[in-house]
Amino acid sequence: MELQILANLSYDDFKGYMNQKFNIKFEPTITLQAELIEATEFNNYSPLERKPFSIILRTEQKNEYYPQETFLVEHPEKGDLPIFLSPKGFDAKGMMYEAIFS
Repeated sequence: MELQILANLSYDDFKGYMNQKFNIKFEPTITLQAELIEATEFNNYSPLERKPFSIILRTEQKNEYYPQETFLVEHPEKGDLPIFLSPKGFDAKGMMYEAIFS
């Protein structure tokens, strides 16, 4: 898959993929499925054209998680996205990871 340019991404690129599956490549041999559970657009206080936004992906991890780092997030339509993810915490279904785009 082709790598996407993150600076060109916006909230609109993700809102249509709510509750869909992505893959996160955490290590060369470890890829976990994740669901896009939230996409939020923020008020824009900057001169940039793109409004800041965030996404939350949830894996089925119950007891462990990966530290914040840039991971390859894969989707059959969106392509391969190198996204900086931070662990947000566990909910009843698994571990949530957040990415903020400013």
